[in-house]
Amino acid sequence: MSDELTLTEPKDTPSAKGEPLLTAENLKMHFPVYGGFPFKRKVGAVKAVDGVDLEVFPGESFGVVGESGCGKSTMGRMLTRLLEPTDGKITYRGQDITRAGRKQLAPIRSEIQMIFQDPYSSLNPRQTVGKIISSPMEVNDVNPPGGREARVRELLEIVGLNPEHYNRFPHEFSGGQRQRIGVARALALEPKLIVADEPVSALDVSIQAQVVNLLQDVQRELGIAFVFIAHDLAVVRHFSERLAVMYLGKVVEVGDRDSIYNSPRHPYTHALLSAVPEATLHDEGDDTRRERIRLEGDVPSPINPPSGCRFRTRCWKAQDKCATEEPPLVQISGNKEGHLTACHFPEAGDTSSHGEDIVMDEALARLEK
Repeated sequence: MSDELTLTEPKDTPSAKGEPLLTAENLKMHFPVYGGFPFKRKVGAVKAVDGVDLEVFPGESFGVVGESGCGKSTMGRMLTRLLEPTDGKITYRGQDITRAGRKQLAPIRSEIQMIFQDPYSSLNPRQTVGKIISSPMEVNDVNPPGGREARVRELLEIVGLNPEHYNRFPHEFSGGQRQRIGVARALALEPKLIVADEPVSALDVSIQAQVVNLLQDVQRELGIAFVFIAHDLAVVRHFSERLAVMYLGKVVEVGDRDSIYNSPRHPYTHALLSAVPEATLHDEGDDTRRERIRLEGDVPSPINPPSGCRFRTRCWKAQDKCATEEPPLVQISGNKEGHLTACHFPEAGDTSSHGEDIVMDEALARLEK
């Protein structure tokens, strides 16, 4: 695989059809908060994820974006069943795995893998690369043709590393190389779904492009579905076919990437897109700039979120109805099929002041620097 620093052009795939590979319904994760002395008691709960619905289809790349603390990573860990949801339902290939025990999850673990955010803490420093990548095969008693060592060397080559690195330790690699090792580990069991939790956020910008290209190549060649979690709109726009926008534990907008980036309907999505850094891409004498929407105030506490619409305390369109009624995630008139928005007073969807071409050009320019 190429180590080019530039991003390859995204290729749209046909719309996913048939039954979803993974479904989440009203997914919740509330972490208890204890207080009091000398006897501690539960005084509240951090509502990290509070009622999320989503579908991921076979072979597609589904992006999840939002500010830090919105619940993206927590949701990803629930989808892989590293965390057991407080409430809701997770269905994988028609099977309810929400409360599945260890024995029930054993055959599914090999089909749902995860790439972690930090390439430094996610690899055991006392194990060699060969041991790290072969561990999933040992745990699941998988014996590939030719043996595990041959399979590990093949995976190292697939992710752009030298097969001779088999006996090296993680500290001998750079951050980008370590993340490639994490990708190889996730591929060891030939999964059908990979949850990538901000896989490039800890890397230099030039290395980000290499890893994103690697993941795209892997997806095209192996047909693996991805849930790609990130806060970088440029990377998500490039990698994902569909995406969901999260705010304070809720999904506020979901749709295909062209609809979301070209015609955002939720004010929060509109504000996120306006925050994409400007690049020097304008002709001389052209002072056209995208309108920058600056949100006022801080993100409310997930322990005590606002009533009604959770974004209303920072929204310039908020009215009395927003405080009393929580907006449902529905298709609004004028939206493409599958483009859902949770807002009582949605935006018009006209983004002529910050069109799709400018957003994409700026994203590519920033990642190619």
